[in-house]
Amino acid sequence: MKKLFTYFIQGLLLVAPIGLTVFIVYRIFMFTDGLLSAYLEEHLEMKTPGLGILILFIFLVLLGMLGETILARPLKNIINRILQKTPFLKLIYTSINDLFSAFIGKERKFHRPVMMLMNKENNLWKIGFVTQDATIPIGDNELVTVYCPFSYGFAGEIYFVPSSSIKPLSVPPSEAMKFIISGGVSGVDFHSK
Repeated sequence: MKKLFTYFIQGLLLVAPIGLTVFIVYRIFMFTDGLLSAYLEEHLEMKTPGLGILILFIFLVLLGMLGETILARPLKNIINRILQKTPFLKLIYTSINDLFSAFIGKERKFHRPVMMLMNKENNLWKIGFVTQDATIPIGDNELVTVYCPFSYGFAGEIYFVPSSSIKPLSVPPSEAMKFIISGGVSGVDFHSK
């Protein structure tokens, strides 16, 4: 009976990650496709799975192209003026904008993974990302800004540490983030540069 239960657990560990991944991708697909499906069915009298996503993708590409032109500057200025007058909206907008820019924007911030020495006496290290090129002078030290994400979430902590307390990692930033988010269970080979 114990061996049967062990096989059951092994089967569950084999199927669960694949099943959950497929389920999450399916739900995201259905939600995104469903944003336009009612409109498309009503006006075009057709039901084509994936057409909503294709239209949404094309719309976002065109919007991105428009955002790079001179025509978008007045709109950006108006939005910035509104945000300056409403501090709560400004806080929310700038936080979300900075988060998206850090991961997928032109100015990616999580591109320099490092090991950070937390406790020299016990040889305790933490993985993080240098997020600012400029150092911060505090006393006699020049401190570097390191963001350390938490496992199984997107929250984290900022540390200001001497540059002598960090060692660059020779792994892609996505692999370092995957290692952190998974709680260290993903197989990543870390070698200091």
